[in-house]
Amino acid sequence: MQGNIRQAPAASPLEEVEAALRRAAEALRRQQRPDGHWVFELEADATIPAEYVLLRHYLAEPEDSALEAKIGAYLRRIQGAHGGWPLFHGGAFDLSASVKAYFCLKMIGDDPQAPHMARARAAILAAGGARRANVFTRILLAQFGELSWRYVPTIPVEMILAPRWLPVHLSKMSYWARTVLVPLLVLQALRVRARNPRGVRIPELFCAAARPPRRHGHQHPGWAMFFNGLDRVLKLGEPFWPRALRRRAIARCVDFVTERLNGEDGLGAIYPAMANSVMMFDALGYPPDHPDRAIARRSIEKLLVVADDEAYCQPCVSPVWDTALVSHALMEAGGQADMAAARRGLEWLRPLQELEVKGDWAEWRPDVRPGGWAFQYRNAHYPDLDDTAVVVMAMDRARDACDAGYDAAIDRAVEWTTGLQSRDGGWGAFDADNHHQYLNNIPFADHGALLDPPTADVSARCISMLAQLGEAPDSSRMRAALGFLLREQLADGSWFGRWGVNYIYGTWSALCALNAVGTEEVAPAIRRGAEWLLAIQNADGGWGEACDSYKLDYRSYEAAASTASQTAWALLGLMAAGEVDHPAVARGIAWLQAQQDDDGLWSQEAHTGGGFPRVFYLRYHGYPKFFPLWALARYRNLKRSNARRVPHGM
Repeated sequence: MQGNIRQAPAASPLEEVEAALRRAAEALRRQQRPDGHWVFELEADATIPAEYVLLRHYLAEPEDSALEAKIGAYLRRIQGAHGGWPLFHGGAFDLSASVKAYFCLKMIGDDPQAPHMARARAAILAAGGARRANVFTRILLAQFGELSWRYVPTIPVEMILAPRWLPVHLSKMSYWARTVLVPLLVLQALRVRARNPRGVRIPELFCAAARPPRRHGHQHPGWAMFFNGLDRVLKLGEPFWPRALRRRAIARCVDFVTERLNGEDGLGAIYPAMANSVMMFDALGYPPDHPDRAIARRSIEKLLVVADDEAYCQPCVSPVWDTALVSHALMEAGGQADMAAARRGLEWLRPLQELEVKGDWAEWRPDVRPGGWAFQYRNAHYPDLDDTAVVVMAMDRARDACDAGYDAAIDRAVEWTTGLQSRDGGWGAFDADNHHQYLNNIPFADHGALLDPPTADVSARCISMLAQLGEAPDSSRMRAALGFLLREQLADGSWFGRWGVNYIYGTWSALCALNAVGTEEVAPAIRRGAEWLLAIQNADGGWGEACDSYKLDYRSYEAAASTASQTAWALLGLMAAGEVDHPAVARGIAWLQAQQDDDGLWSQEAHTGGGFPRVFYLRYHGYPKFFPLWALARYRNLKRSNARRVPHGM
């Protein structure tokens, strides 16, 4: 009798995909917050946790030895095999991150003769010592009395009063540069010494003969010579600035900061600006319980991630971005519970649309009404085009699926987005026409990230949004946008990714946009982009790309081990290009299935987010959770329907 028992038929490949995406969707729904949103950890490198500890000692705040011990454990764990600290997991030695991490560990009591400290010190000295660190690190060292202010580029606080027609003006810089720089102008003018109650010093990190570099790889020799000469002139003239003018300039800086304090979300909702605002208030004599200083200080505490054994400080938080992208992934998954969770996420997003405040973007587009979403919980002066486009596309999908009432929000967001289209047809993240490239030659801009010019990935998202909403491909604004995106395609078929690592991210973004447009005009570009993705697939079936691909020429993809998020981007890009039936796509889907963890999600140590190319990278803990789900669900949907064209902008 036993021999007559029939075996259950094996699950088909598509049924296995369905089972994998179901596990992922259920796991993501469990991580939804009670009010409907999602937010995942956002990790950078050693710099922000080290700066947080040093800020506490700058202010001589009460000791928190338990927290310091946890941050110390985190910093020791991420120390590189080279002895110092990298900018991303497994990356090369970075001098500035290493100086700050070493200073932090010594500040909290690590013995300089301990093996990990000795290795770090040797690596720092081999790289020329702390005096050769970047500008922000030299400012910190000057504040602690470790370095003379003459080694710090001079930016007079009076520049806040300068007319807009001057070549060097705050309005010509990016949002992050403005919010970081304005309180820093006050700190440079007052030069208040850190309290440093433990009296910790780091003279052992300095080489006697080393001096800061006068020019960096991204800087033009002629421009750099001009601005370095101007810096010398400013240093000579600084003692002679009229005191009344200086007081007026400092007052203007304070007004700028207090207008944008942003409650407990902080100035610009990014750590460096938030920390500088606290130090500015302190330097001006505001007591700790002054409302402005107190709320600025509380905003920083909200960035901490404290676990049982370790702790670190995030550079910012990403709830709007996370919630919008998870909503897309769940709507792609499409189950009843998935759709309900996505709708709850969108309802959480709805009131966060900024409809009242004209932020800094209005400096150049004063006639445009506000209507965007920010990246963080609240950041009214600094909504961004990328988040706004992703939220709009999610709301449009929801109203198509369930007749949700998002029309007014979508219309207002489109009005704001199109109002910030740059003259070259593209979009930057926060401002229009922010492409004054000569500013990256000033000594302060040694990071090369002072500007927010139009980029392929943000422009692709805005094109995707317009196309999904039915914008005619031959409208003037769409033709300008497509012209920009097609010009940005590189010779190998890829696109540069400003906010994600890197060419895989940019190419995914662009292919989604061109698919949404769907005209014959863009077909050759789609084909070349797809061929590039196919050519760089790893032998194991996944895709990966190293942060090292952000070289000065921005022209070289760097292969790396496969990651869940980059594999998902490549798959979504190929499916947007009509390649759902290509064997490479099946291999990529199989890689995702094989890498799925027992909890239904995916693990990933790699930093695949872009902060500032070459100097600051992000590890989005949510990326390996929702992008693979999105790719699996997209694959299932296209295979089940026998369709080749993706019906959405993303």
